[in-house]
Amino acid sequence: MSRDTQVQNAVLRFSAVVRAISRVSLWLAGLGLVLMTAFIAWQVFGRFVLNDTPTWTETTSVLLMGWFIILGAAVGIREGNHLSFDVVLYFIGERAKAVLHSVADLVVIAFACGMVIYGWSLAGNAWNTTIPNLGITGATAFFALIWGGLLMVLFAVERLLRRFAGLHTARFGETEIGDG
Repeated sequence: MSRDTQVQNAVLRFSAVVRAISRVSLWLAGLGLVLMTAFIAWQVFGRFVLNDTPTWTETTSVLLMGWFIILGAAVGIREGNHLSFDVVLYFIGERAKAVLHSVADLVVIAFACGMVIYGWSLAGNAWNTTIPNLGITGATAFFALIWGGLLMVLFAVERLLRRFAGLHTARFGETEIGDG
């Protein structure tokens, strides 16, 4: 077995694990959206029908929204559906496209590392505070930022490894990454 084949097989095994993490993240994001919708519906029902507004629903919904937005954004990074300016890519060769995609992945990694570092700092500053309606630490509001940043780093690193190993990586509108 050649060294290139060994590298590709190792990257494919890593990609299978990352694919599973991505799917779980997407399902959790969907679950968060459904729960947020149910909690807001309960809040409206409580306010207008029972005349007794549940106080925890709004705070919980905002926390859930942070989670499903960040998890969805991380999965979007993996699948290549993040915001980008692709006009130039239509006019350049495949090698130049790979370089620009790699630069974009490096920028995503830098941004996601910032999310982790500053999210950690914010969580540390809020650790001793309490979210009144829920009775949990204020740091909870920043856990999604930290976890989402870690996922974005993982997913962008996977894209770089796949590109380095000569494997297909998704571009805008494609979701084939890791499905082979």
